Amino acid sequence: MPQTTALLSALKQRLRANGVTYADVAHALGLSEASIKRLFAQQGFTLARLEQVCTLANTDLAELVQSMLLQQRQVEQLSEEQEAEIASDVLLLMVTVSVINGFSYDDLLSHFRLTPAECIQKLAQLDRLKLIDLHPGNRIKLRIAPNFRWKPDGPIQRFFLQYVQKDFFDSRFDDKSEKLMVLNGLLSHTSNAEMQEKIDRLSMEFNERLKKDRHLPMTDKHGTTMVIALRQWRYSLFDEYMK
Repeated sequence: MPQTTALLSALKQRLRANGVTYADVAHALGLSEASIKRLFAQQGFTLARLEQVCTLANTDLAELVQSMLLQQRQVEQLSEEQEAEIASDVLLLMVTVSVINGFSYDDLLSHFRLTPAECIQKLAQLDRLKLIDLHPGNRIKLRIAPNFRWKPDGPIQRFFLQYVQKDFFDSRFDDKSEKLMVLNGLLSHTSNAEMQEKIDRLSMEFNERLKKDRHLPMTDKHGTTMVIALRQWRYSLFDEYMK
């Protein structure tokens, strides 16, 4: 990623984290909102304007550059081999999912039947796989990007379909923390593509909620899984009646 693009990407993340909108930036710089969007799209900021926007984002250029460098080290997706290593070890998979969701070393020991040696061994594996940096005192620093996803049809997704899917859907979905909706109809390719874009945005919003709640104590958070699927599909039992 070119350095300017990476720097502005880091700036936009800082703006979102501080609740600053394009309209807020436009007001501060005395420009229209359309002009601000164009400046970001065309990467046309002067240094003076960039410093003004940094101030709105509660940061400065030096800190923004450090944030950019950190993002460039972040992992967006693992390789097939890395996912296979995690999927083949249930204990490692449990630690991986927990760490991605903000568990510390102490949280892992208090929530699961893990010895300190087992916990450190699994964390060391994740460090080797470049999912985390394991620091002195067993402090965990995530290296995954905000848009991190498991590989489509990769080992983790196949593990879910083989072992977790039935367990997940074994529910009436009538608890206040649950919701299941099944919709079907006739969609054009254009509408299907638009729905997929909305699914992408919803997954981003889910990740934003994870980041927002990360600072809360573990007692105030609960393991939550959201499964979203869209498929051009017909129930196979209807096939014998089709022309």
